[in-house]
Amino acid sequence: MAEAVAAAAGISKRTFYHRFEDKAALFAAVVHRIIGQIRPPPGVPLLEGTTLQDILRRLAGLLLQAALSPQAIALHRLVTAESVRFPHLARAVYEEGWVGQATTLIRELLARELRDARLTAELRAFAAEQLLHMIVTLPQRRIMGLDVPSNSNEIDAWAERAVNLFLDGCRRLSAA
Repeated sequence: MAEAVAAAAGISKRTFYHRFEDKAALFAAVVHRIIGQIRPPPGVPLLEGTTLQDILRRLAGLLLQAALSPQAIALHRLVTAESVRFPHLARAVYEEGWVGQATTLIRELLARELRDARLTAELRAFAAEQLLHMIVTLPQRRIMGLDVPSNSNEIDAWAERAVNLFLDGCRRLSAA
């Protein structure tokens, strides 16, 4: 494998091993490069909008755009296939990729916008993760071949419905 990768990169095997001590190091470099390509550029405002619903809808659109990109789908397949051999890289993808960043953003947004003592820090973290799964999981599974991929109108409608359902649940918690 090292010879093939070195040849494809146009470098010697010695240079390859100088840069990557083993397959895990090569895999980590590939994963980190893909994560860098998936993230929105630094200047893109993630939490923009006038209401919590507007902010979450915009964020949902950005998340879907990233999660459904060819690079993200390839990364998801790669990490799924190699997670048993490289479990630390699966964790790194989660923490350094869009999931970790988005969970933190949503959790902090909920703390700022939904000031209810019943919505504890633990519940905000849980809610943030659940919203991410609501937004991304089914469209991502569909694009990976488990069903007919959604078109852009269906993806937009999906994001809006997921955010609305999520906010309805948070409001019911606050009203209880």
